[in-house]
Amino acid sequence: MKKPKLNLSVQVATESTNLPTKKEFRNWISQGIFEDIDLTVRLVDEPEGRELNKTFRGKNYATNILTFPYPEMTPLAGDVVICVPIVRSEAHKQKKTLASHFAHLSIHGVLHLQGYDHELADDEELMENLEVSILESLKIANPFEIS
Repeated sequence: MKKPKLNLSVQVATESTNLPTKKEFRNWISQGIFEDIDLTVRLVDEPEGRELNKTFRGKNYATNILTFPYPEMTPLAGDVVICVPIVRSEAHKQKKTLASHFAHLSIHGVLHLQGYDHELADDEELMENLEVSILESLKIANPFEIS
């Protein structure tokens, strides 16, 4: 079976420093793709994260990650927007390394891009199990275990 191709662009639209490198994002995301994908990862601050969440989901707050698939494109294409201050805060509160949290969210976003969802309990279990398995292959601890 041929390994899927990842065409990756990383946009930095945040004042935050000490961000994952494009190579790190590529390593994480490559483990979670099952088909060829053109992907842009955009790292943002809270104002942009809030505006995107409000515009596209009707929720007036910044969230950790938003996924925008373009399923009509071949190969599959999409954008994953990660709100860096939210990710930093969550990693701290959850006592996770920042890198492991970025890895988890990157994989979570790319799975959404490929049609995985967690709205229904069965779908949530499938998606979480897949995330845990991919993270395990990267030697990253299960993000759903309470420490």
